[in-house]
Amino acid sequence: MIEDPGPTTSATSAPDAERAARRAPVPRVGAFFDMDKTLIAENSGSVYMKHRYERGEITAWELAAGLGAYLRYKAGVLDLPTWVRSMAKDFAGRDEAELEAEARELFQAHIESLVYPDAAALVRHHQESGHVVVIVSGATRYAVEPLARHLGIEHALFTVLEAEGGVLTGRVVEPVCFEDGKIHWLRAFIASHDVDLARSWFYSDSITDLPLLELVAHPVAVNPDPMLYRTAVRRRWPIRIFAPPEARASRGAARA
Repeated sequence: MIEDPGPTTSATSAPDAERAARRAPVPRVGAFFDMDKTLIAENSGSVYMKHRYERGEITAWELAAGLGAYLRYKAGVLDLPTWVRSMAKDFAGRDEAELEAEARELFQAHIESLVYPDAAALVRHHQESGHVVVIVSGATRYAVEPLARHLGIEHALFTVLEAEGGVLTGRVVEPVCFEDGKIHWLRAFIASHDVDLARSWFYSDSITDLPLLELVAHPVAVNPDPMLYRTAVRRRWPIRIFAPPEARASRGAARA
């Protein structure tokens, strides 16, 4: 005979359920930022190529080839993951510590002055709001981590160059952090950090980040390229145009 548990069971389970719900962690809000043309005013890869040319590390032809690849990327005719895998081969045998030191030098000499003051203020706003702030970039950690440290950003997702014993192998840890690859690493991050995309923000300048902008509750087009601008207008997404770093600096000097 199966006994009816009666009202007592439901009466005691309801408070238990409420207490469990109160104890359950509330998913956090994320604020995800693309890097190039969103946090900084230039493409970091192009800046790096020019820096290497100035140091005599690459030829004028190699510089032109690198800048040409960037132009093809902007035109939407470059298979970026394939190009990144090809470029990674050039770094086979390089020491990680050496590249880290080189990246710090590059940041101090060329990148730090390219940070949008408006972007830095926006990052601080999200941090002060208790949001999980993350840089999501197709660049490598050697480009991303100095900027993250400068802005006080704890988390960053980027293209990982494989290393063994502190030496680069010339291979990429798949997938490359671009388009579908960005989504892969983003989903892995939110799963391990309990971030709720339905309450989160994503900032980008590029139409290539459209799939990520569509994932969040608050997509924002920052200094958007023409295709993203049209998309943002059509979908009534916020559009932010950041003042160039030198313009903000000039206005500050004038007020002083």
